[in-house]
Amino acid sequence: MDGPFLFVSGTGTEIGKTVVTAAVAVTARAGGRSVAVLKPAQTGLAAGQPGDVAEVIRLAGPVTGRELVRFPDPLAPATAARRAGLPPVGPAEIAKTAEALAEDHDLVLVEGAGGLLVWFDESGSTLADAARRLDAPVLVVTTAGLGTLNTTALTVEALRARRLACPGVVIGSWPDRPDLAARCNVDDLPRVADAPLLGSIPSGAGALPPPAFRNDAPGWLAPRLGGHWTG
Repeated sequence: MDGPFLFVSGTGTEIGKTVVTAAVAVTARAGGRSVAVLKPAQTGLAAGQPGDVAEVIRLAGPVTGRELVRFPDPLAPATAARRAGLPPVGPAEIAKTAEALAEDHDLVLVEGAGGLLVWFDESGSTLADAARRLDAPVLVVTTAGLGTLNTTALTVEALRARRLACPGVVIGSWPDRPDLAARCNVDDLPRVADAPLLGSIPSGAGALPPPAFRNDAPGWLAPRLGGHWTG
């Protein structure tokens, strides 16, 4: 990606956004770019426990990591903030932090929580609202199997309704033994999303030793993301 910002969202939760973020960070670093990773809201972890930013740094190596808020309940950020009695984080703070990081880094990756339209505060602000403030593209991470065509199409449609660019889609976890649906979805995802398939992360990639992850990651992403994956 040429611009300073790339948001990483998903069609749901636990689908590989963090590993995709780490792979993009590795590939950008291999291309000579300095990288920062911003996690606006981390939920489901207590203070002191390693979160998504720590996992990206573990896998990707020396990148700058920032986490704005953390809530202990594994819920949507707005709900988790309300239950914890803590202030939420909103689009203005997310955008301001990303802009500050961009002053010293070539690429700022902003990893969302859950899907694109998960609420961050009680007014219904979402990751898309933060991306809109920066006019930033949003990379969509999706699943491989049955049901992914619908959720991917809905996510990309929501992006376009908000006049946000979607550079493409990445499969967050490609199974060792893909079934018929997964194999067909490789061809169908770009058509239903009207956006290219920009990569496929092997199942279990996040469990690789970091040196192996860094060596292999560019092979999982397409040239538009700086890698050499061709499908």
